[in-house]
Amino acid sequence: MMRKKRKRGAPLGPCSSHGPRPATAPAPSPSPEPTRPAWTGMGLRAAPSCAAAAEVEQRRRPGLCPPPLELLLLLLLSLGLLHAGDCQQPTQCRIQKCTTDFVSLTSHLNSATDSFDSEFCKALRAYAGCTQRTSKACRGNLVYHSAVLGISDLMSQRNCSKDGPTSSTNPEVTHDPCNYHSHAGVREHRRGDQNPPNYLFCGLFGDPHLRTFKDHFQTCKVEGAWPLIDNNYLSVQVTNVPVVPGSSATATNKITIIFKAHHECTDQKVYQAVTDDLPAAFVDGTTSGGDGDAKSLRIVERESGHYVEMHARYIGTTVFVRQVGRYLTLAIRMPEDLAMSYEESQDLQLCMNGCPVSERIDDGQGQVSAILGHSLPHTSLVQAWPGYTLETANTQCHEKMPVKDIYFQSCVFDLLTTGDANFTAAAHSALEDVEALHPRKERWHIFPSSGNGTPRGGSDLSVSLGLMCLILIVFL
Repeated sequence: MMRKKRKRGAPLGPCSSHGPRPATAPAPSPSPEPTRPAWTGMGLRAAPSCAAAAEVEQRRRPGLCPPPLELLLLLLLSLGLLHAGDCQQPTQCRIQKCTTDFVSLTSHLNSATDSFDSEFCKALRAYAGCTQRTSKACRGNLVYHSAVLGISDLMSQRNCSKDGPTSSTNPEVTHDPCNYHSHAGVREHRRGDQNPPNYLFCGLFGDPHLRTFKDHFQTCKVEGAWPLIDNNYLSVQVTNVPVVPGSSATATNKITIIFKAHHECTDQKVYQAVTDDLPAAFVDGTTSGGDGDAKSLRIVERESGHYVEMHARYIGTTVFVRQVGRYLTLAIRMPEDLAMSYEESQDLQLCMNGCPVSERIDDGQGQVSAILGHSLPHTSLVQAWPGYTLETANTQCHEKMPVKDIYFQSCVFDLLTTGDANFTAAAHSALEDVEALHPRKERWHIFPSSGNGTPRGGSDLSVSLGLMCLILIVFL
């Protein structure tokens, strides 16, 4: 019996590299120890069964050496990290693939377009379906559960229904020739370029003040009809009239927009707005262009008689037209590659190249006459139009535009030269259009620059001096 106990407590032979146990070492208790739960390796349940199988095998083959505890734990750790054991091969969790597909489906979407919500909901439903298909394999995966909660939140925020069409994870299969974002994404995918298309912004408002595709800001005269945009896809022309007698300042009272015919997407459509007539339809009486439910060109009336939007899906272009007071404003966002598609004979485009030098009434640096060397105009000239002084104009414009950028300066200038309080609202709505359409937030605000092109942190006094100098230039 003693021999049998010694054999169980301290095996001898090739399994022991140190010989028999010392006599002082206590013999293990013959009663079996309570089984401790094996380490599960990141939540996998295959590890305990593997350990049990190893113990049975060891008892069945007593001649083999039991592995050291450290080696056994390392083996279990490796099995857990690899998500596969010798005893079980679980299905791989594919939540990362689901997330990658969702990003691919939404990265090219433009939130300013009318179709954004429907396309985003389609992508969300596809994302949700993908997570459901991999739910069993991802049980216990924190990334998976976070994604499921995120999808639910986004669907609530966007008012997406759980039932409906879904986006395909292969953009080439869902290629829509009348959706610029769709075929632009296909082109980028084929080239292996993950960057979305670059967009440009142009705006015209007030006296008039022009913001070009290059983010240059100019105050111009340009009386009469002038082309803002004239490329192979779109033409925009504005007509400006004098605001007050004796002043070179003008404002826009007519806008004509021509969406040129484009393959099977739309016939040519013409939109025209004049003061007190801001229609919610093209001149032919229609409100859309293209076939099918998803129109490639549509007009959306946001405020009757005052604000309309035009969304041209086939060229990725959005146009805002407003009437503020007696005059019109315009803002447009267009892909750079389409805006640059024009012939050499079409180079007279104010949005592309700015106003001709002879038509500008500022210094061309985006600052309304920051030539401080001019002598100041007489006070009576600055207050030529009733109701506003430099101080009261500053106060009223500051209420709408707390940031004293070029839009604030334009507001002050327009109030002093016209006395029309509606120009405050025009400058404010123009800034709102920038925030809605301009693709780069860091460029929403333009600040006056010194002669060397660096931003001026100048005082309110220097701004006031520049404005008064500009007013003198306008009236002389």
